[in-house]
Amino acid sequence: MTDVRSARTGGADYRPMTESTLAPYLAGFSEVTTTLGGTSSDWKVTEVGDGNLNLVFIVRGQQGSLIVKQALPYVRLVGDSWPLPLDRSFFETQALITENAAAPGLVPKVILFDAMQALVVMEFLTPHIIMRKGLIDGVEFPRFAATLSEFMAQSLFKTSDLYLPAAEKKKQMAVFCANTELCRITEDLVFTDPYRAAKLNHWTSPQLDDIALEFRADGPLKAAAQAMKLKFLSHAEALVHGDLHSGSIMATSTDVRIIDPEFAFFGPMGFDVGALIGNLILAYLSQIGHEETKGGRDAYRVWILKQITDVWTLFSARFVELWSTEGKGDAFTAELFTDAASRAALAEEQARYMRALFEDTLGFAGCKMIRRILGLAHVADFESIADKDLRASGERRALRLGRELVVNRARFASIDAVAAAVVAADATR
Repeated sequence: MTDVRSARTGGADYRPMTESTLAPYLAGFSEVTTTLGGTSSDWKVTEVGDGNLNLVFIVRGQQGSLIVKQALPYVRLVGDSWPLPLDRSFFETQALITENAAAPGLVPKVILFDAMQALVVMEFLTPHIIMRKGLIDGVEFPRFAATLSEFMAQSLFKTSDLYLPAAEKKKQMAVFCANTELCRITEDLVFTDPYRAAKLNHWTSPQLDDIALEFRADGPLKAAAQAMKLKFLSHAEALVHGDLHSGSIMATSTDVRIIDPEFAFFGPMGFDVGALIGNLILAYLSQIGHEETKGGRDAYRVWILKQITDVWTLFSARFVELWSTEGKGDAFTAELFTDAASRAALAEEQARYMRALFEDTLGFAGCKMIRRILGLAHVADFESIADKDLRASGERRALRLGRELVVNRARFASIDAVAAAVVAADATR
């Protein structure tokens, strides 16, 4: 891992960029001018950020285009009443570099990191679209499951003790340990706020007032959610993306890339896998609000459901394959498993390991589903449904299923059982 932070991110000279100030500033970097061509006066800058935290610009030149992402010293969704450290741009850059080393070509290439302005310049992905928008519009992405399963298997395995020497893993962990503020956002918004009367909570009201109150009084759910929070806090298994959902994926019919890993830290692997599957379930249950006629999206529901099962099936198979062929880390020392009996014992342990990871995945998926409906920062899958009654009906089904995944995660025998539960939940519409 290369530490690209040459100075503390931000400082006295930091200033938020605008469409008029960005091009002249970038003109001072040869990495940028080489890609864009021409002079800064020829470049077209467009601010396109629609996320919760940052400024995002497309810079187009005579020869090419780039994306520039700049951290703001506060949460953009809320305003300067919620300050955030600018260092998150450093952690995002480090994560992209590490992920690209583990899974080449599946994340945007970093062109430049500028610590003083807390901005990262990276490859512009085109004609890619944000996958969440595609899910709302009913677009199929043929490479999605294969790409995401490969990305998660490679990036999680190759930053774990199964692949890395202990000293190297600890060195990498030390880099991300300071990403505390973004981890705290997850700790609060995902695992705690939906179960208390938090100031920033909101939901489709009054339709969901009753279930919001019910969840705040649900002892078994709160205990199970806090058990997942403890895993999030204490299980430093691998470098996780930290915010892996359909809004952090850009795709075409032939290419899929993963973006926005600013929440990256060393945590439980199931958090990434669960976040992805949980958001796919939300997409499935929201289709009721995006079909022109009842049942008009049934074929698309089948496609989404297949992505849910394929993501886990392909990921788990690939992860075990990597473990069996490239397991050179200090955990499960390879030389101990060279004879047939030992290899059989290792296979049994791998099955137990993946079962535990599967249960973590379901618990985290449920927490993410609940948070996206009762907490801050909802998903467009539901928020774009204008009919509040219709929207709330889908959200209620998602909440019920989310609770089941959190509280009863050990009862699901397989990913097919999860898929069946998704279909059963949607059947009540």
